[in-house]
Amino acid sequence: MARRFGSEGYAVALVARDASRLAAAAEELARGGARAAAVPCDLADAAAVRAMIGQVQATLGPISVLHWNAYAAVAGDLLTADPSELRTALDVGVVGLVTAVQAALDDLRANRGSVLITGGGFALYDERVDAMATRFRAMGLAVTKAAQHKLAGLLANRLEGEGVYLGEVVVTGMVKGTAFDSGAATLEPSTVADKFWAMHAARGPHSTTL
Repeated sequence: MARRFGSEGYAVALVARDASRLAAAAEELARGGARAAAVPCDLADAAAVRAMIGQVQATLGPISVLHWNAYAAVAGDLLTADPSELRTALDVGVVGLVTAVQAALDDLRANRGSVLITGGGFALYDERVDAMATRFRAMGLAVTKAAQHKLAGLLANRLEGEGVYLGEVVVTGMVKGTAFDSGAATLEPSTVADKFWAMHAARGPHSTTL
């Protein structure tokens, strides 16, 4: 996503907890000609999310696209996990996203911008999906992605009246190079990024499955 939007002339803020990895990624993007900044942040912390949005604005300028790809790989087994783990998962996937949208809303309105959300197939109401999420010890992620999918629909409806587009790509396959890739993944990250770019450019239906 950072490479795709950077190649289109967007300045890119990379946000996660690992400052050293962020810095290396920002340097790589800069070598490719993109303007990029590393912004460390714990996205489970709403106050930190608000501060992060302010830092991005101060460093790179007004925000016209907000992409939310973060998730917390916790509460894998809902029968044994500490309940606080589920709260963390929802804080990252739902509360953090809402906080970021609120904090960036003035910019998004002014730029007729986009909120882009990476959804996941674990959100789908299907017995086979539930069995897979249980087997993969991804139950907390499945709950979060289901909540986030509903949130995407609600925000799309609400933001439309503000002139802001929301696009969600529900990824149902394994993406190469991610934590779930055990060597059998077939989906290229660039394919997901291209789909997001097309949705952002066309501002059509708010959700698609890949």
